Amino acid sequence: MPKAVYVHIPFCEQICHYCDFNKVFLKGQPVDEYLEACEREMNELVRRFPTKQIDTIYIGGGTPSALSALQLEKLLGDLVDVFQPKGEFTIELNPGNADEEKLSVIKDAGVNRLSIGVQAFQKDLLEKIGRTHEEKDIYETINNARKYGLDNISIDLMFGLPHQTLEMFAETLRKALELEVPHFSAYSLKIEEKTVFHQLFRKGKLQLPREDEEVAMYDLLIDTLTSNGFHQYEISNFGKVGFESKHNLTYWNNDEYYGIGAGAHGYVYGQRYANAGPIKKYITSVTETGLGMFDQHQVTEQEKIEEEMFLGLRKLEGVSISRFEERFGKSPMDIFAKEIEHLRLQGLLTVEGGRISLSRNGLFLANEVFEKFLL
Repeated sequence: MPKAVYVHIPFCEQICHYCDFNKVFLKGQPVDEYLEACEREMNELVRRFPTKQIDTIYIGGGTPSALSALQLEKLLGDLVDVFQPKGEFTIELNPGNADEEKLSVIKDAGVNRLSIGVQAFQKDLLEKIGRTHEEKDIYETINNARKYGLDNISIDLMFGLPHQTLEMFAETLRKALELEVPHFSAYSLKIEEKTVFHQLFRKGKLQLPREDEEVAMYDLLIDTLTSNGFHQYEISNFGKVGFESKHNLTYWNNDEYYGIGAGAHGYVYGQRYANAGPIKKYITSVTETGLGMFDQHQVTEQEKIEEEMFLGLRKLEGVSISRFEERFGKSPMDIFAKEIEHLRLQGLLTVEGGRISLSRNGLFLANEVFEKFLL
């Protein structure tokens, strides 16, 4: 039964060079019609796949803060009406495009957590990755948010960027800590298809840090944040105690959630689904059927077992053996005995306290570890 809601807002005023999420330029798009479709989809999902209570809502993109204040008011009002949220309620913002009017709307609707796409502090680096904000916009957005009592703030950072050095990343971490926010998400750059960076990479025109430099940046990230009182609770996420992202934990705990909007993914009643990505196709689908789904898949028992392992291992606390047994009637130590022992001997996994989790070395080779649990 779904416990969370993800809403995708695919509109952007500027397309970042690394982004492969479903997005389009805002100008000329049928935004109001899109929001009406989202409202209809919300209601239809709840009708077909009822739930008892929604614990978290997350509005991502794209750039949700690219919406006007009136459009935000419409979207947030619909979410409150349909889902009656009582827990964590997050919206993504870009520095510089969430003015006080929008922040007032956000606060009044009951949003209680912000995720701000900072990525870096250096002007040249921001320009190289296609970001349009400046360092001053970061401080202004956070200061304005705090005026409205929006103190539960997470910021996104990136490392392994073109021309980024270890010293530059150290400066980014120092400035990020000075913001005194309670949560950080920090991701290494991945070159994804259909992005500007992918085109440049294919042409040999993208100067990236060496692998050992990227590893050093991740090492620095872990050491710097943990020594400053942040708890690393997932491969890329660090929070003060009590400020972990409850919504993202829904994914890593392999729990169900509604996905709303163009290109959104959801997991309801044992079924994973993906919505149509093109805006007009999504709107047409919702108009005709009430839902935006174009791909649906009933998850098999084997797939659920695999997902329980590789999603759970993203968390630093790892996979609970007792929870696994409750869900599947057997122990992961029996199903994956050879794999777990092999990875343990390699120093990539630990098994203690009723949990299977990545070691410090395992964090750096996580994808290789996850592959071992695909049956």
